[in-house]
Amino acid sequence: MQNDLNEFSDSESGRSSSRAQNLRNPVGRAWPFAVVVFATLLAVVVYTLLNPIPASLTPEEVDESIVNALASATPPAAYSTQVYQTILPSLVIIQTQREDPDDEGQFGVGSGVIINDRGDILTANHVVSDAVEIKITFADGSQVSAAISAAEPENDIAVLQPIQPPELIVPAILANPIGMRIGDETYAVGNPLGLAGSMSAGVISGFNRSFIVDETGQRLEGLIQFDAAVNPGNSGGPLLNRSGQVIGIVTALANPSEQNFFTGIGFAVPITTAAIVGGAPAY
Repeated sequence: MQNDLNEFSDSESGRSSSRAQNLRNPVGRAWPFAVVVFATLLAVVVYTLLNPIPASLTPEEVDESIVNALASATPPAAYSTQVYQTILPSLVIIQTQREDPDDEGQFGVGSGVIINDRGDILTANHVVSDAVEIKITFADGSQVSAAISAAEPENDIAVLQPIQPPELIVPAILANPIGMRIGDETYAVGNPLGLAGSMSAGVISGFNRSFIVDETGQRLEGLIQFDAAVNPGNSGGPLLNRSGQVIGIVTALANPSEQNFFTGIGFAVPITTAAIVGGAPAY
């Protein structure tokens, strides 16, 4: 009997111990899950602090964003536009009057470009030679008389000095054409047929060309050949590179017919030759 009681007591003790262990085991099995949940919540809090939700855009901000996006998609201005804006303040219209008994060719129109802070103007000599009166119209619309201060007929270059320069003088930037090659872009700006401030574009067609002036038989040498359109009135105007710098002074156009219109071949005196007449140092 005593043995049966002992066995019963041991059995009850074992079951009690097993029940106690079972009560502790659920807690032990749950703590990894709690750690994962806590870590997840902590990560969400940290991410939210580091990456706050952006505020909603107002209608005005939406409109501004659309305008900025469209502006960024707009292509930049063409080189020709920049060239024109660069040279325009330096461009002048030259009007001349000559003594002509037959009253033919008494009045003439040409082009010129300001080359220094004094307001001196570089142009083609044939535009102003034999003129009894020379008038200059500047980019601001002011008009004054001018006189020839220097000339080099053998290269068809003259320098004009205005009697009263404008208050604001914007000299053109001169550039040595030696760095240019056949096929490079070039621009001619002037007053063809009296159409003030006209621009044409083309390429350099050749260097060191020669040309004989039909009216005088004079031979011009060392010229730049180009195919940007020029007509009477362009003479004396600047020939430009794609940076808006003057590389030559337009002097003539070649035409196998007797009509004085452009056929695709123009000539300019290199600025390295022309600027020396205006007192600029040799390049």
